[in-house]
Amino acid sequence: MNQQSTDNSSRRTSKPSSFKATFYRQCRDWHAYLSAFAFIALMFFSATGILLNHPEWFAEAQREPDQETITLSPEQLTAAMAGADVSSALLDMIGSQVDLRGAYSDSHIESGSVMIRMQGVKGSSDISVDLTSGKAEVRVQRASVVTMLNELHRGVMSGPIWKAVIDIVAGLVLTLSLIGYLLFFSLRLRLRTSLALTGMSLCLMVSLFIAFVP
Repeated sequence: MNQQSTDNSSRRTSKPSSFKATFYRQCRDWHAYLSAFAFIALMFFSATGILLNHPEWFAEAQREPDQETITLSPEQLTAAMAGADVSSALLDMIGSQVDLRGAYSDSHIESGSVMIRMQGVKGSSDISVDLTSGKAEVRVQRASVVTMLNELHRGVMSGPIWKAVIDIVAGLVLTLSLIGYLLFFSLRLRLRTSLALTGMSLCLMVSLFIAFVP
């Protein structure tokens, strides 16, 4: 009777222990799998974050914009004006002749001319088209490597695909950090120290914000 009771008790205590071991083993596996891509992305955004915080370290002379003038034919002007989106049609025509930079930002038509602005990570373009003569003046500002890295970090003008990459990387790093933090609970001898460090870190961050952030 005592032997049976001991066996039942052993089975009852082994289940949670087995579950805990499996859970932490799975956490370690996922932590290893996610680390490969997450650490590369984390290093990229950490390095570009330093560039953003210290622009004077890699200050570059402002590049002179490329300026070019082309003339659209009367047939091209007629086709563009007949379309539903004049600016888009003009951009297609001009883009086939000039290496433009950026994506469409805004445009407006006034006094028989169209002004088009393009912005992007690789640079920007300003276009002025005379709808009477077909003369198009194009000003292209090409971005430097440092500027492109900074813009990739911001993600403001990087387009929907890169913005999705930023969201994925942020979620991945957050998941990796959470898994790593959960693994603290598998280290019984260091659990109290880990929790104490967590509390101290939170207090330090809040204190720095209150004391030094204007």
